[in-house]
Amino acid sequence: MKEHPTISVYVEGGGSALGFKSLIQGEVDVCASSRPIQANETQLLAQKYGKVGMAFLVAKDALSIYLHPENPVRNLSLEQVKAIFTGAITHWNEVGGHNAPIQILMRSPNSGTFLYFKEHVLEGQPYVSGAQITPTTAAMVKVISENVNAIGYGGIAYGQNLIHCQINAIAPTEANVRSDRYPITRYLYLYTIDTPQGKLKNFIDWVLKEGQAIVREVGYIPIWEARMD
Repeated sequence: MKEHPTISVYVEGGGSALGFKSLIQGEVDVCASSRPIQANETQLLAQKYGKVGMAFLVAKDALSIYLHPENPVRNLSLEQVKAIFTGAITHWNEVGGHNAPIQILMRSPNSGTFLYFKEHVLEGQPYVSGAQITPTTAAMVKVISENVNAIGYGGIAYGQNLIHCQINAIAPTEANVRSDRYPITRYLYLYTIDTPQGKLKNFIDWVLKEGQAIVREVGYIPIWEARMD
């Protein structure tokens, strides 16, 4: 906005599902999402605008599994993570930890992270009954930091005071995310209804160029660094 002082950018949270709903209803110009648009959302866009939406890759992210620092577990297989979050594994000593019940945290169903985790880690199976819903990743981090037996998930930019567990003996580092070695890797997107024009195009172009420095600053992984010179 330094380059365009007459333009204001308003940002509102609520999850990817709410973002797409707002885009379809014409309430926002841009939807930020941690998942690709779904078929039913594309259909609603087509019915209302005759368009199927435009997607822009803006960052890469690892979905970390968060653990309390005093939890001795440091590595889980993807199958063990699935078993924990679907209820097949209920105590930490089943995966090399203390003899204590596992407290499971999950994001709200409106969250793209909730859906991505269900599709790609739980393979479509439902979350275990009784899992605690947290409205934001920051809220999840807070709960885990106060409970040694808790487990949750979220982006690598969050929870720096927590353990980001290795998955299949691979840590969620930038190098492992860039090479897709880390098993739970995803893209982050911006969506518009149609090809951006005018001020909206200027904003998208800025995100894909100069804005990539902010992507790195806040802890995510830029994907267009080669275009920043």
